[in-house]
Amino acid sequence: MNKTIPAIPIQTLPTVLALAAALWVAPAAHAGRSCEQRPLTPQTLTQGLALAQQTAQALDAEFARSGARVAVLGRAGQDLGKYQLRYSHLGWAYKTTEGPWRVLHKLNQCGSGVGSLYRQGLGEFFLDDLWRHEAVWSVPSPALQAPLWALLTDPVRSQRLHERDYNMVSYAWGTRYQQSNQWALETMVIAAEPGVTTRPQAQAWLGFKGYQPSTLRLGTLTRLGASAGSAHIRFDDHPNSKRFSDRIETVTVDSVLDWLARTGLGSAPVRLAL
Repeated sequence: MNKTIPAIPIQTLPTVLALAAALWVAPAAHAGRSCEQRPLTPQTLTQGLALAQQTAQALDAEFARSGARVAVLGRAGQDLGKYQLRYSHLGWAYKTTEGPWRVLHKLNQCGSGVGSLYRQGLGEFFLDDLWRHEAVWSVPSPALQAPLWALLTDPVRSQRLHERDYNMVSYAWGTRYQQSNQWALETMVIAAEPGVTTRPQAQAWLGFKGYQPSTLRLGTLTRLGASAGSAHIRFDDHPNSKRFSDRIETVTVDSVLDWLARTGLGSAPVRLAL
């Protein structure tokens, strides 16, 4: 069962932040959105920072209660309701030795099929043109906490399973491309099973542990239109038997959260909405 944390009333931010919002434009990296550069409005800035602050407070409360320094953190950057999905993008939040929480996640470089890893604060994570101002997270099991923290704070090991060729709907059991949620899930396996050093090994472990990707029903015309208009959307890595029957299996936030809770590798999802 999902747990929902009631939102704290948003406090009015200083006028200087509103001025900054009028001048600020989002960076040229994203996770499955258009590359349109839009100024950040004062309202979006206020909501994004409020969500970041409340998420930090909730994660700090969990740290004080259980000592958990790592959580898998999701956001709703797109409206995926027609696919029965609530969230679009996840990353790994970890508590630094200095105190603040940081997020390590993969983003697509706009207008290209290339992805890179980014370390950001919670404020940056939630200022990325959200569809809905809502956070969701799951706390990995105690046995995974120390290995995950060591992995995420290591700039070399955390890159080990990263594939630069990005595809927003990459095949969950393929290695030609890799999307953001897929990197996050496969990277977790390194912490859970230190002997894993390749993506095929990580995917084999996930299959053995019962992970099930989401199946998106995408017709031929939808696939052709998406591929023709976007460098970061491809379907050529999906098996023909599934692709031509309109079944696109890919890693989603919802499927990862469901799997973590089902296997006991993570807590039930916790939601926080403004």
